Amino acid sequence: MPHDETWIIRKPAVESNGGIVTAQHEIAARVGADVLARGGNAVDAAIATAFALASVEPWMSGLGGCGFMVVHLAREKRTFALEFGVKAPLALDPTDYPLSDGHDSDLFTWPAVLEHRNVFGPKSVAVPGFVAGMAEAAARFASLNWNDLLSAAIELAEAGLRVDWYSSLKIASVARDIDRFAATRSIYLPDGFVPVGEWSGPAPVIQLNGLANTLRRLADEGPDSFYSGPLAADLLADARSVGIGILADDLTAYRPQCTEISGFGYRGAKVFSPPGLCAGLTLQEALTSLQSLMPTSSATPDANTYVHYANSMQAAYEHRLQAVGDSPDGKSPSCTTHLNVIDRQGNVVALTQTLLSLFGSKVVLPETGILMNNGIMWFDPRPGRANSIAAGKQPLSNMCPAIVQESDGSRFTLGASGGRRIMSAVLQLISFLVDFSMDPESAMHQPRIDISGSREVDFDTHLEPEIANQLLKRLDHAQPTSHGVFPSLFACPGIARFDAKTGRCTGASFVYSPLAAAIAENRID
Repeated sequence: MPHDETWIIRKPAVESNGGIVTAQHEIAARVGADVLARGGNAVDAAIATAFALASVEPWMSGLGGCGFMVVHLAREKRTFALEFGVKAPLALDPTDYPLSDGHDSDLFTWPAVLEHRNVFGPKSVAVPGFVAGMAEAAARFASLNWNDLLSAAIELAEAGLRVDWYSSLKIASVARDIDRFAATRSIYLPDGFVPVGEWSGPAPVIQLNGLANTLRRLADEGPDSFYSGPLAADLLADARSVGIGILADDLTAYRPQCTEISGFGYRGAKVFSPPGLCAGLTLQEALTSLQSLMPTSSATPDANTYVHYANSMQAAYEHRLQAVGDSPDGKSPSCTTHLNVIDRQGNVVALTQTLLSLFGSKVVLPETGILMNNGIMWFDPRPGRANSIAAGKQPLSNMCPAIVQESDGSRFTLGASGGRRIMSAVLQLISFLVDFSMDPESAMHQPRIDISGSREVDFDTHLEPEIANQLLKRLDHAQPTSHGVFPSLFACPGIARFDAKTGRCTGASFVYSPLAAAIAENRID
């Protein structure tokens, strides 16, 4: 009789008298914590962490990607949303994406496009916004200079990428696709194989020479050079060499959007999430519905709680799919990453950034070493819809960074990676902390359900048997789903909280990721 091993996995939260950083890679989180220790503010640390992630998990996010950021300034008591999503190239021709048989091969199960050219390869690449977003955040909110913010990322890229077992797993999961593209293959499949360490030896290191040089130039020439300077000229030549249709006008016309936001009420708290083409408005609709459906809560989440979660999220997703044009399904892994920062002054940042799919378009620019997004995949390939492919257009995304101001003045920041699974995780974590007064560690270990806009309701097999049985009886298409390291079938969140009474910060990272971590500022005053 087969026997399944049962593991009990826990990851303790981290507390700090100063600031704290959570990220989906410990090295990047440590970079941000070091910035805080040197006197940088939360935005300084977030930018440094974001660039470091491009060096230590380049298949998740980086210079060729995009994102959303929410910033709360404690002294001014003001909150801002920064949007730097991808945009379709101005010369894009929608007829280059004719429908084919079946469905796409990645996140959204759209009707398939010929050769899956909207999913990977040069025609899947959209204009990246990451550098513009970081530059806007630095200009508005940072206290350190641009060079300082990139220095750690440069050092990490120059040292090369240490490929541990988890990184080997990530590369292996898409090896067939990245093998199609010479520059990508030369970096991530050295000698034609997935890099794997010896059983008792050190992890192999792969070189990121092009990326390291580009980061150095970006630091020296400044962020404007990425869009209109010497670096931009080289990027465009690099893109042309592999068939990417981004032109000079695409880069010079790109502008991130920064707006002050007032938030919305949930119970006695106030939630701040981006208003743009992300999942922020869907989160607001779902929480508003949950507040009505669940006017009071039990001491701990019970079966009724999870049924209310399911009903509120299903209603919000139904509206999202009909009115905004997002997809009806999507269970494949994404490459998004999320980070949170709180500094000792109580300033807060939630930042979600992405290349969309794992390894994005799978295309590395051969000279500059930038792994490019596959942002065209975010569009509905069917014409005449709200989210249809069009030149110069920004697609709808699933990112949902959020900051929550509690009634006593405490605040927490959270978000997740996981494509269509993100909003489900963010909503439930907000409810765990607000409705059930959980601390970040308890909230991160509390089993969740997932609703991604399809009919299925996945629930964590770690839910109590009584609750699980009730969900099977009361919810159509409910099914138990294992929550583990790989495949990752639930979103991958992180939380950081500032306690207004004590001034202490607490950070909790994704339990099932071997690399995700919360790192405390270590400043000697």
